[in-house]
Amino acid sequence: MTRPRGSKFGTSQSDARLKSLLSPRRVIVSSVQPRVLVIGIDPRAVAHLGVDADAVITALAHEQARFDAAGIAADICFVGPDQGRAVDQIVEQLTAQEYRCVVIGGGIRKPEAMLEFFETVINLVRRHAPGAAIAFNTNPQNSLDAARRWLSTRDVDGV
Repeated sequence: MTRPRGSKFGTSQSDARLKSLLSPRRVIVSSVQPRVLVIGIDPRAVAHLGVDADAVITALAHEQARFDAAGIAADICFVGPDQGRAVDQIVEQLTAQEYRCVVIGGGIRKPEAMLEFFETVINLVRRHAPGAAIAFNTNPQNSLDAARRWLSTRDVDGV
């Protein structure tokens, strides 16, 4: 398998570092107000591929306003193409707050070239936010909807 450009997952040293980052580091304690983390590719980092970065950022700002109106605290973790740095950013964000749900964007999930990184992100969430549900949006405008699917299930069923 060819690794995406900028990936640092190919060496035994980086594999050991990744394994260390994936080890559990904290315990989740429930909170009153749910908090959501949205993880996605920084649209400015992929603008050269034809992505309208301004339109995506505007859509995310609108979505942030929807989270606010719903009474759900939401953080956005933009990551760039350097997957080694992205792992560090994600771990830092996951361990900075208690998240009830983590929404993973399509820029990480959809491109076939991102499959290995997508798997890494899933495992980072499982290890660093073990009490968080994992959800997927289909575009920047429906992250709240994705989170609500799991927040309401967790609130009602205690899953």
